[in-house]
Amino acid sequence: MNTQKTTAMKRPASLQAAAPTASAAPAGSTQRIVESITTAITERRLMPGTKLTEQKIADLFKVSRTVVRQALNQLSRDHLVTLAPGRGASVAVPSVQEARQVSEVRAMVETALVRQLCASITDLQLKQLRVHLQGEQDAIRRTDVPGRTRLLADFHILLARMLGNEVLAQWMADLLNRSSLISLMYQSSHSAEQSHNEHVQIVDVLAQRDARAAARLMEQHIASVQRNLRLDPHSVDLAAALQPFDGAL
Repeated sequence: MNTQKTTAMKRPASLQAAAPTASAAPAGSTQRIVESITTAITERRLMPGTKLTEQKIADLFKVSRTVVRQALNQLSRDHLVTLAPGRGASVAVPSVQEARQVSEVRAMVETALVRQLCASITDLQLKQLRVHLQGEQDAIRRTDVPGRTRLLADFHILLARMLGNEVLAQWMADLLNRSSLISLMYQSSHSAEQSHNEHVQIVDVLAQRDARAAARLMEQHIASVQRNLRLDPHSVDLAAALQPFDGAL
C-alpha cells in the first residue's frame, strides 16, 4: 500500500485526463494509471467487468505496454482488477461472499475506530468533520454523483486519519475502493442522502464522546449499506432496475 492510493480518492482523475508525456518517469506513469483507474472505479465511471485494453491505455497515457502492465498488476493486487490468461485485464467482479466479508471487516474495524476516536477527538477535528459533512451535503444538493461518492467514502478515511494512524487510513482507502466496486456490482439502494444523514449522527455522538453510541451507529450504518445490496436476487423488479443508481458508503 502507499500514500498515493489514498490521494487518488481525493483528487478526481479519469481515463480521459491529460496523459503524461513520454519522458515521464516509469514509476510516476505507473502510479498515474493506477490512480486514474482507481478513481474511475470509485466514482462509478468504470463498471465491474469492463475490459481494460493494454494498448488503448498505453496510447492514452503515452507510455509503453510494460508500464501499463505494471499498473494493472498493482491494481490486481488491490483486488480492483482481474488478470485472466489469454483474456487480459478487466475491472474485478466481486463475489457475493467477498461483498459480505468486506462488510464484516468494515464493521469490525470501523466500530473499534470510532470507539477509540471518542477518547481522543479534539474540537478542531470535530470542526473539520462538520466542514466535510457540509461538503457532502453540497455535493448531494448539486447532484454531483462523482463528488458525493468520493466525499462519502472519504468520511471514513478521515476518521481513521484523525487517530493519527496513516497505515490505517491507507488500509481504509483500499477497503473503501473495494466497497465502491461491490456497490456497483450489486447496485445498493442505500441513498447518498441517507448515508450522509447517518454520517451526521455519527459525528454528533463523537462530539458527545459517547463511545458506545458511536460504535452502535457505525455498525448500523454499515449494516444498512449491506442490507440494501441485492446479494440474493431471486426476481427482477423492473422499477428498481430502471431507476438511477444512487449508491453510497
